Amino acid sequence: MERLNPRVRAVWLIVALFRASLAGGFLVGGALLLSVTDFWANTPDLLVPGAIALAVAVGIVRLVVAWLRYSVWRFEVEGDGLFIERGVFTRIKTVVPYVRVQHVDSRRSPLERTTGLSTVVVYTAGSRSADVAIPGLTPARAEKLREELRRLAIESEGEDAV
Repeated sequence: MERLNPRVRAVWLIVALFRASLAGGFLVGGALLLSVTDFWANTPDLLVPGAIALAVAVGIVRLVVAWLRYSVWRFEVEGDGLFIERGVFTRIKTVVPYVRVQHVDSRRSPLERTTGLSTVVVYTAGSRSADVAIPGLTPARAEKLREELRRLAIESEGEDAV
């Protein structure tokens, strides 16, 4: 199975750090607000330090999970479908039959452009989460994969999806 470009770790780490900072800011800000105002009578002395410790712990966990994500994320284009394996805590294996593919896009967020990466999005027929994204590809690899999936989807027209 094919692995993602290692630079995707930087993207995931930056996003995890941003989200952890945002959550930690709300957590510590709320604790500070409770300790300064009279909203909560007899506010515990450890409320703010506890909120800071919790925010740091959540940030560390988010960063570790973002780092480990790379080691489990794989995909493969085979004759009958696109196979994807991912998930740090819960391993998810997805098979996308080419006959279910409706269209394929590639996208590049500002952070991906900065790191020289791209994402391929495969839209499928279905009701629940009917799209699959493959992040962490170089723009050349993303374009090649997009065209390959488009060609395989066209070739599979008329086949049964099951």
